[in-house]
Amino acid sequence: MKSEFDFFVIKAKENGVNVIGLTRGTETRFHHSEKLDKGEVMIAQFTEHTSAVKVRGKAVIYTKHGEVDTES
Repeated sequence: MKSEFDFFVIKAKENGVNVIGLTRGTETRFHHSEKLDKGEVMIAQFTEHTSAVKVRGKAVIYTKHGEVDTES
C-alpha cells in the first residue's frame, strides 16, 4: 500500500527530546506530543491533519530530502 504522505525519522541524541505535531487548516494548533529518550527513534509522517512537526532538544531528523541535526 503506497502512502501519499512523506515519512521521516527522528532519533534522539539526549533524554527528553520533545516531538510536537501541529495541525493543518486555518488555525495551527498543537495536536500531539511525544517525549523521546537518548537513542529512541520515532517514525512519523505528515498527514491530512499534521502539517508541521516541532522538535525540541538534540536530535537528528532523517527525511527523503536529507538529514537535519538540531545541534548548532
